[in-house]
Amino acid sequence: MLYQIYEAQRSLIEPFADMADAAAKLYGNPHTPMGMMPMAQRMAASFALFHRLGKDYEKPEFGIRGVDVEGVHVAIDERVEVDKPFCQLRRFKRFSDDPATLEKLKVQPPVLIVAPLSGHYATLLRDTVRTMLEGHKVYITDWKNARLVPLSEGEFHLDDYINYVQEFIRYLQGVYGNCHVVSVCQPTVPVLAAVSLMASRGETTPLTMTMMGGPIDARKSPTSVNNLATTRSFDWFENNVIYRVPPKFPGAGRRVYPGFLQHTGFVAMNPDRHATSHWDYFRDLVKGDDASTEAHRKFYDEYNAVLDMDADYYLETIKTVFQDFNLVHGTWDVRSPGGELERVRPQDITTTALLTVEGELDDISGAGQTEAAHDLCTGIVRKEQRHFDVPGAGHYGIFSGRRWRQQVYPRVKDFILEHAPARAAAARPALAAEAQETS
Repeated sequence: MLYQIYEAQRSLIEPFADMADAAAKLYGNPHTPMGMMPMAQRMAASFALFHRLGKDYEKPEFGIRGVDVEGVHVAIDERVEVDKPFCQLRRFKRFSDDPATLEKLKVQPPVLIVAPLSGHYATLLRDTVRTMLEGHKVYITDWKNARLVPLSEGEFHLDDYINYVQEFIRYLQGVYGNCHVVSVCQPTVPVLAAVSLMASRGETTPLTMTMMGGPIDARKSPTSVNNLATTRSFDWFENNVIYRVPPKFPGAGRRVYPGFLQHTGFVAMNPDRHATSHWDYFRDLVKGDDASTEAHRKFYDEYNAVLDMDADYYLETIKTVFQDFNLVHGTWDVRSPGGELERVRPQDITTTALLTVEGELDDISGAGQTEAAHDLCTGIVRKEQRHFDVPGAGHYGIFSGRRWRQQVYPRVKDFILEHAPARAAAARPALAAEAQETS
């Protein structure tokens, strides 16, 4: 019933939030009678804040229309390459009519960015994508909101996530010969499992894996996220955070971990910081500080947009990653699309170089959790393994913002280029069929 109660409450508040938005514009316009009243600016700010707190936040757009490649503007066309029931493989195709730039684009390495399926949309990695487009062909996993997936599409398990990642890797390998994989936070574990299974079968594995701020070994430096998973039983999670999607959505009846519960958990981790941020937003509105208020809106448009996760996937992740630690114990069996159980053996990976990245102040994935991948991937020679601790960076700082662009990305870029195949191999027949002005 909790989901239904939440939706009823949201439906009740939504018209008042819309009216608050209209009132904010009336009081904020100095040419209206309301805008000429005493305290008009404070009234406008109050209504604007109420609107922000009460409005419904839909899935944001990536909105990347172009990037600069070595000083030349390159247009971006966002498109869906593979459409699965629970995920889309999204490509950011680059276009240029400058011959020299075109030649550079053609030989740049292809990268699959595996975005987290842990509450927020893949657009949380917008800055990651935008930056990597300067030197790479970029694809990203765009996970769907489970409440929009009809029950007829079946369930979604952690094994399905892993199988999706393998399918996307094979897709890029079919186009480019091979690819590089970057995983951020939650997907570091299933990505390592996916590549391990491919290696165990003798398949071609990606040239590199870059793993950033993920819980490879969640026993190390446990954070509040880890502690919640270990202090509550599996049954507690199933009985307290799993609900069925209400009838008004395409996924009606599907068991999910609702986005609004996840958002409540995000806010509960740092309630004082969020309260201060909204108070500062109110004061900036009163002062007319447009730059600060716009920065606040951009952040919370992303932060407040959450999706529902399929219950099976969520519960299996809790048990496998945060309670039983199957990956580090070597006891993780994954069911393939054909129905066979296969043991995850990271030690079988031999031809994929590994880079791990951690933030010094990460309060979601603690110190050493991601670096633990090196202890598992014993088949990778030491010279092909790297680790980077980002000074002063929190969890989001390792993939977004100034520290990502200035400290992390240059290392990721150099690592990928170091393991890129010969430039001549980039001109494959599949690419030759593309229009001359594209990349």
